[in-house]
Amino acid sequence: MFEKAGAHNTEKALEAAVGAAKEYGISHIVVASTGGGTARKALEAVSGTDIKLVVVTHSTGFSKPGHQEFDTGARDEIENAGHDVLTGTHLLRGLGKAIKMKMGWSEEELVANTLRIFGQGMKVAVEIATMAADAGLVPCPADVVSVGGTARGADTVIVIHTMPAANFFDLKVRRIIAKPVGA
Repeated sequence: MFEKAGAHNTEKALEAAVGAAKEYGISHIVVASTGGGTARKALEAVSGTDIKLVVVTHSTGFSKPGHQEFDTGARDEIENAGHDVLTGTHLLRGLGKAIKMKMGWSEEELVANTLRIFGQGMKVAVEIATMAADAGLVPCPADVVSVGGTARGADTVIVIHTMPAANFFDLKVRRIIAKPVGA
């Protein structure tokens, strides 16, 4: 759907996510957001619908120890609108990152790099849907729409049949709604 990866696709990706949720009768959209900009746009996109939004942020300490990148005002806006914001350890980064830095590789990095074959946004979309399932913020097992991106913004939209991390290899990417051609 998109010629190039990046934030310039965000509005169209979110429109596609809401459209897919409506078309397939899906109640939840999961969206990755680092600072809050994509989260605010997602909140606007689901406004006036019955769709439940779950925003997944970077973990605290992702960029530097003790630092949280997600804007507290955006968190308040989303939660006050009745939606959820999840900040937690990343499925494919947490302990695996520490092992990779010490040992040179980890199983998590192998899975992450395999998903990146389909683009960074695909890796993110699969990861955040699983994190949301583990947190009990989306139905599981069930289909949800998940929205990821490459660096900033959103450029990948999938319908994914959720499973908890312990059953990761039983999840299914049912539909690829949008992704960058070159990613």
